[in-house]
Amino acid sequence: MERHRPVPTFEPPWGLPPDLPWARFLRLLRRPDPPRGWLEAAASLDDLRRRPLLLRWIAQHPKAPAHLRAALLGRLPWRALAAIAHDASAHPQARAQSVERLAQGWPGLSTGERRSLALLAPRPLWRLAWKAPDTGVVRNLLLNPKLSLEGLLALVQPPLTPAQAEALPQSLWRDSTTLAMQVLRALDRTLALPEPGLVLGQAAPWIRGLGAEEAIEAASGITHPALRRIIRARAGSFLE
Repeated sequence: MERHRPVPTFEPPWGLPPDLPWARFLRLLRRPDPPRGWLEAAASLDDLRRRPLLLRWIAQHPKAPAHLRAALLGRLPWRALAAIAHDASAHPQARAQSVERLAQGWPGLSTGERRSLALLAPRPLWRLAWKAPDTGVVRNLLLNPKLSLEGLLALVQPPLTPAQAEALPQSLWRDSTTLAMQVLRALDRTLALPEPGLVLGQAAPWIRGLGAEEAIEAASGITHPALRRIIRARAGSFLE
C-alpha cells in the first residue's frame, strides 16, 4: 500500500497552498526569514513544480539549503537563470551557479534564444554572445544595458567576424573615436588573413568618424596598404 508523505504544517503566516492564498504565498517567498523546512516543502508542491519561473525564488533564497539550490537550478529555464545572475539579493552561490549553467547551456540554445539571452547576459557570457555567428545575437549584446564602452573595447579583438563587423556600426558607441580606432586596428589584422571574411568597405563608417589628428594616429599603426591609404586620405581631406 502506497504511503502518502504527510504535508508539513507551519505556524502562521508560514502556510502553503492550497491552505494559503497564492498571492500571500508568493510574498512569503521573498521574505528572508522562513522557518526551517518551509522552502523545501514549498519546492515540493506540484503546482510549483509546474511553474519553474517561480522556483527561481527558492533557488536564489539566501536560506535555501545548498542541495536544494543545486537541484532547482538544474531545472530552471535560461530566463530564470539570467534573472538570478543579475539579482543582487540572490545568494552568491546561486548567482555563480546560474552563470555556470547559462554558459554550459549556450551551445544548446536556438538562435532566437541566444538573441534574447544576449540582451540579458551577465558579463561572463559576453564573449560567447560576441563570438556568435549571427548578427542579431551580436547586435543584441551591444544593446545589453550592462555592457559598457570599456567592456566592448575588451571584446573588439582581431580577427573580426562578419557578424561582429556588421553589428558594430549599430552600437550605442558608434560615434566613439576610441572605438573607431580599436575597430580599425582589428580590421587591419583581419584583412591581412588569407580568408578574412570582411571587405575594405566595412572600415568606411569608422574612418568617417575620425578627425585629422585621429586619422593620422590611426594610419600610423595600420599595415594593410589600401586601408592605410584610405585613412591617410581622410586626414588629408581636412587640409583641402
